[in-house]
Amino acid sequence: MCLLLFSFNKHSDYPVILAANRDEFFERPTEAASFWDDCPSILAGRDLRKGGSWMGVSKDGRIAAVTNYREPSQNKTSATSRGSLVSDYLKGNDSAEYYIQKVMLQRHTYDEFNLLVGDKQSLLFYCSVEEDYQALKPGLYGISNGKLDSPWPKVEKGKAALEKVTPESEKPEPEKLFELLADETIAADSELPSTGVSLEWERKLSPLFVHFDGYGTRSSTVLLIDKQGEVFFSERSFDKEGQVIDTCSYEFINK
Repeated sequence: MCLLLFSFNKHSDYPVILAANRDEFFERPTEAASFWDDCPSILAGRDLRKGGSWMGVSKDGRIAAVTNYREPSQNKTSATSRGSLVSDYLKGNDSAEYYIQKVMLQRHTYDEFNLLVGDKQSLLFYCSVEEDYQALKPGLYGISNGKLDSPWPKVEKGKAALEKVTPESEKPEPEKLFELLADETIAADSELPSTGVSLEWERKLSPLFVHFDGYGTRSSTVLLIDKQGEVFFSERSFDKEGQVIDTCSYEFINK
């Protein structure tokens, strides 16, 4: 997952409103979001190379998502898959706080990452380049491949768009959330971060929706959870040209 935009306990009826894009090489085998055969409580997409996920929910209300932290000079040759950070939390029974504390002790076995875990009552965020995690207060947040709310163009633009399409007086509309995730506008060079990749790559990675040279936004996901625990989860998948190839949606009540 390379862009997470979310409202937490800010809307009067929906404590969780999340819109996310997963960017990845198209050659990497992936399974679209579904309830997993080997763990039926998990609803998530699946990386078929390592078995983990980038974002998902569970029937008991657990939420998890991960993004890579872009620092290529620090990448390890035999790192543990960051997708397991999502699947392990969704499978387990640990509290979000205890789980993140365990992850912090093992963080050096992974390439750098951002991790979001919790439920509709409490969300915790941890960036592996920092010394501690944080419990998120009610508000609007954005995570890409830098720290939480780093002022990257896609994060700032995405948060502004999310706030605009989720007024507190109205029920969130999934299609409007998918529309904001589809923005392909390239940021001006003067606005680009410097993350250790070339200027050309910074440009190509700057839109909310990315597609170039066999790499890009593989899927967009919308997650809504209301106060009663009703979950709406929808994933839209794309081909190499950025065209929609599938949309799957699920609704259920947290146990």
